[in-house]
Amino acid sequence: MSPVSVAVIGGGLAGPEAAYQLARRGLEVELYEMRPRVSTPAHRTASLGELVCSNSLKSETPHTAPWLLKEELRRGGSLLLECAARAAVPGGQALTVDRERFSAGIEAALAAEPRVRLRRQEVTSLPLDRITVLATGPLTSTPLAEDLARVTGRSSLAFYDAISPIVEADSIDHERVYAASRYGKGGDDYLNCPLDRDEYARFCAALTAAESYPLRDFEQPQYFEACLPIEELVRRGIETLRFGPMKPVGLPDPRTGRVPHAVVQLRRENVRSDSYNLVGFQNHLRFAAQAEVLRLIPGLEHARFLRYGQVHRNSYLQAPVVLTPALQLRARRTVLVAGQLCGTEGYVEAIATGYLAGAFAAALARGATPIPPPRATALGSLLHYMINAAPDAYAPANITFDLLPPLPTPEPDRARRHQAQCEIALAAAGTWLPPIT
Repeated sequence: MSPVSVAVIGGGLAGPEAAYQLARRGLEVELYEMRPRVSTPAHRTASLGELVCSNSLKSETPHTAPWLLKEELRRGGSLLLECAARAAVPGGQALTVDRERFSAGIEAALAAEPRVRLRRQEVTSLPLDRITVLATGPLTSTPLAEDLARVTGRSSLAFYDAISPIVEADSIDHERVYAASRYGKGGDDYLNCPLDRDEYARFCAALTAAESYPLRDFEQPQYFEACLPIEELVRRGIETLRFGPMKPVGLPDPRTGRVPHAVVQLRRENVRSDSYNLVGFQNHLRFAAQAEVLRLIPGLEHARFLRYGQVHRNSYLQAPVVLTPALQLRARRTVLVAGQLCGTEGYVEAIATGYLAGAFAAALARGATPIPPPRATALGSLLHYMINAAPDAYAPANITFDLLPPLPTPEPDRARRHQAQCEIALAAAGTWLPPIT
């Protein structure tokens, strides 16, 4: 039997976090990543922690739900949150990172960890001889997904996730756009493309008529509601985009003093500011049609695309049925599942489940019983949702205040209620999180 105590399969977000948490608890780890030998429809590199969709890890505004989850992880010594802080680029109120620096930071930290060995090879079946953290993500390779389905006795569910386009900065017409963050919060970190009523109507009409890639016979669109393609949104009504990714509220044009009819926001991709992401503009249009439609946006008439929007299939387990409260497969308790595969949605949520799986796997490796975080915490509430949600209606979840327990005494003021929930959560987290070493 291998002298390595724990295997971690998957080098996205959850896998490296789990590997680090195991190592800092004294365990030897083999971290497997199939790229570059085997790639996926969404990945572009072989880097650990590659962010394939957005480069934002959501809000850093105190007393918001995403902030709370990140704050718990920071207090517990999360490697990936530390790497994100070092790779941060201006992003208004969001924690936004330079993708390349973020990945490089993760790889450097794990390379410096003597207890972690990185194996660049595909794993095609679940190991039988040791504790394993499975963090292969929503694009798990076919052989491993088939073995997982065989072990669990159920096929994975599926939904569709989407990737936003990226344009070169010097192809943006800066005479037509303006720098601003919503309501002036967070500085002028976004570029904003304003549309008047006629421009917006023309854009929606072109988007409605644009040709999409056809879905194969076995693919039925089950989009995650928080990440809908723009062509799907416009089918729900011409005003839908103005209440979604093109919402102009809080973004007055400083040149006119007026709020535009609609706005497309561009967020910088890296420290060099040489590329920008079209925020919320994931789509499944054919590339030629996509370029034609997106160049109708003021300021992007001559845009050069570094990456077009895409939609890809994401698989996840029906967590309430197949997982224990310690993220173990009920059918094989030596296998723990983390990341989007275990039924969460979002980068920070993937990091969080990687953190939990690493802590739980370390306890199992020592012959101890894993202890879940308190229900009052964001970590505990996310885990509680995954394990206790209604199985038939189960869908991947982001962290929200709705997942946390209500206050003992009702508080009608929303801001004070959220602050109180965060204070209770962080106090509870302090009783469970290990000290940072």
